[in-house]
Amino acid sequence: MAAPRVQEEPLETEGSEGRRGSSGVEVVFPPDPAAPAPMCPHGPTLLFVKVSHGKEEGKRFYACSACRDRKDCNFFQWEDDKLSGPRLAAREAHNRRCQPPLTRSQCVERYLKFIELPLSQRKFCQRCQQLLLPDDWGEHHEHEVMGDVSVTQLRRPSQLLYPLENKKTNAQYLFADRTCHFLVDLLSTLGFRRVLCVGTPRLHELIRLKASDGKESAFKSLLLDIDFRYSQFYMEDSFCHYNMFNHHFFDGKSAFEECRAFLQEDKGDGVIMVTDPPFGGLVEPLAVTLKKFIALWKEAQSQDDNHKELPIFWIFPYFFESRICQFFPNFCMLDYQVDYENHALYKHGKTGRKQSPVRIFTNIPPNKIVLPPEEGYRFCPLCQRYVSLENQHCEHCDSCTSKDGRKWNHCFLCKKCVKPSWIHCSICNHCAVPYHSCEGPRAGCFICGALDHKRTACPAVSSSTNTNRLVE
Repeated sequence: MAAPRVQEEPLETEGSEGRRGSSGVEVVFPPDPAAPAPMCPHGPTLLFVKVSHGKEEGKRFYACSACRDRKDCNFFQWEDDKLSGPRLAAREAHNRRCQPPLTRSQCVERYLKFIELPLSQRKFCQRCQQLLLPDDWGEHHEHEVMGDVSVTQLRRPSQLLYPLENKKTNAQYLFADRTCHFLVDLLSTLGFRRVLCVGTPRLHELIRLKASDGKESAFKSLLLDIDFRYSQFYMEDSFCHYNMFNHHFFDGKSAFEECRAFLQEDKGDGVIMVTDPPFGGLVEPLAVTLKKFIALWKEAQSQDDNHKELPIFWIFPYFFESRICQFFPNFCMLDYQVDYENHALYKHGKTGRKQSPVRIFTNIPPNKIVLPPEEGYRFCPLCQRYVSLENQHCEHCDSCTSKDGRKWNHCFLCKKCVKPSWIHCSICNHCAVPYHSCEGPRAGCFICGALDHKRTACPAVSSSTNTNRLVE
């Protein structure tokens, strides 16, 4: 999971839909663009516009889809800018310089040579994050080099590679083993034979491991990820260097055709897409990308199967539920808490508001999905789905209403259940956190009201408290 550009407004929380679009920067998708979007090193850029109180302010501009910090990708162009030939040539040269040092075919060629080496000659440079052939040893003799790289290690590259840690560009959080095994077992139980893993390298590894061990011989996986380092561990039919925010295949048509063939194999039967996008990413570009995958999958469907849908697991925080369902009304959110190995907060087994807020959104009927009772889930016969143990069925709402794993309370004035820490505000006429500002500005900080910073950078609240309050 890598974190690209974020919309410049607070993360959505329960009940925040009414504030959406008050101010910030939003992405624009023209229905009939006059020309293709300009390219940056991460593929086609996205068109943005500043928004205040739901209205556009100022000129539209193009910026990188994958980096939200200009220090990481400084691309900027006004929508109506006309670039001269020399400037276009300079940009194209810059984009080429920013690409990975090896082509996809070169990575495959090196990998095939590497696995033929005896164990004593298989080396991995930890500084450069690169598999080394004997001809490379001289260049890396002063670096920290790992020797005796086994076949088992080659099958788990996410454990060899350092997670990317730039939170503004590509913070990379990897599924914990508990989540990976749950997903693999669930997908197998549901009868899927192929998994399109978009930004889920750990899941991809486990599927391939089970297939190589003969446990799931018919199970196949294709990984699409923006981290080009995975190119050195996989053949072309197992990995594509890919940007999910602009549906860009870095290796061009050949990679796109690999993905198309994978989706459309057996007329599209038995395949599911599992995606774990960066939480800082905008929902709308992700939704556009998912719809492109759906359209690609439907190309293999006959007229009689036109009603069928590409099965999808979209893994995202629960407080984006309203936005996801806005684009995909048939999606539902499962109570299963997804946890990550290298994330301080998103861990299984925590209680209260410290529980992981990450959930699975899917178009698969929830009554078909069994959540493990030994991990704290139960079947609700009224809702006909598995829920968290503390997620109690509300007779007034006629559903199990909790989103975060805690027991929610029904507010008769709001006519809905709310988080246990919320209180009903007579001024706002709805439930909210006790520390909210009733008449605070729509822009700026939602905690102290200042206009020069956002709530996540509020000096009045510690960083750890800010993180917790996003899911409170």
